[in-house]
Amino acid sequence: MQTILGASGQIGRELARSLKRDFTSEIRLVSRNPETINDTDELVSADLMDASQTQASVEGSEIVYMTAGLPIDSQIWTERWPVMMRNVIDACEAHGARLVYFDNTYMYPQTSEPQHEEAPFSPNGPKGRAREMITRMLLGAMAQGRVEAVICRAPEFYGTGKTKSITNSTVIDNLLAGKTAKVFLRDDTLRTLIFTPDASRAMALLGNTPDAYGQTWHLPCDDNRLTYRQFIQLAAEVFGVAGHHTVLKRWQHWLASRFNPTIRETEELLPRYKTDNVFVSDKFKTRFPDFRVTSYQEGLTAIRDEQADR
Repeated sequence: MQTILGASGQIGRELARSLKRDFTSEIRLVSRNPETINDTDELVSADLMDASQTQASVEGSEIVYMTAGLPIDSQIWTERWPVMMRNVIDACEAHGARLVYFDNTYMYPQTSEPQHEEAPFSPNGPKGRAREMITRMLLGAMAQGRVEAVICRAPEFYGTGKTKSITNSTVIDNLLAGKTAKVFLRDDTLRTLIFTPDASRAMALLGNTPDAYGQTWHLPCDDNRLTYRQFIQLAAEVFGVAGHHTVLKRWQHWLASRFNPTIRETEELLPRYKTDNVFVSDKFKTRFPDFRVTSYQEGLTAIRDEQADR
C-alpha cells in the first residue's frame, strides 16, 4: 500500500495518477475530504493535526507521501506544520513505513546564487522558518534511524488542475481571463518554475527507488529558464491573448498588502523576485536520465487545452 497524505491538492492528485500508471494500484488517499482519482483508490478521511487519525491513516502502508498543504498564513504555518510533521514521523516510525516528503524552497537564501541540495537555510520570514523547522525535524529523525525518508524539494510551480501558486494566480489565471498579468518587483530576472505533473511524477519515481532514500533531491525543472516577461509572452502566444502585464513596485505591493491578507503573506518572498532564481536539479537528471521534463511551451499548452475542455 502506498499512501498519500494531503491527497486533495494538485500535487497529491497528480501523484495518485503517476503511482497508478507506473507503480501500483494499491493507493490510499488521505485528506479531510478525499476524492477518488483512480477507480481502485482507498479513501480515508483524516486530520493530520490529530495524532491518532494520522496513525490510522498510515497503518499498513509501505510508502507514505507527505504532500499536505496549508493556507498561506504565517500563524497557521507556525502553529500547524510542526504538529503535522511530528504526527507523520511518529506514524511512519510506528508502522515501519518509508516517508517521501514534498518540500519547498522557502528556507533558502533569496539570492542569485544557484540553489543545490546542499544550499544553506536562511529563511526571510515566519513561513520560511516554519518550513526550516519541519525539514530539520525530519532530517533529525532520519539521522537517528527513526524513519527511512527522502526529501523532494521543488521551486515555484505552475500547472494544470487545482494548482495554487503565485505564478498561476497572478499570471496564468489573469491571462486566461483576458486580464492583465501581474509580476512582483521585476519582470527581467530569470525564474525557475516546475510543472506540477513533473513534480508528482518525479516524487513517485523517487519513492519507488530504494537507493534514493536518505537524501534530499531537487525535483527536475526545465533548464531553459525564462524571465517573467518572456514567460508571459510565451503564454500569450499559446493562449491566443494579448499578454498585457504590469510590474508591481515595492510601494504598490506594500499598499495592496494593507488591504489584502493574501498579498501581505507574500511579503517575505519578495527578495526572490529582485534577482535571478536558479534552482539546479542536475542531481536528479544525472540519476534518472530517461525522465522527460516538460518544457514551458508544453506545460502552457496543457493548461490551455484543459481550459478549453472545461
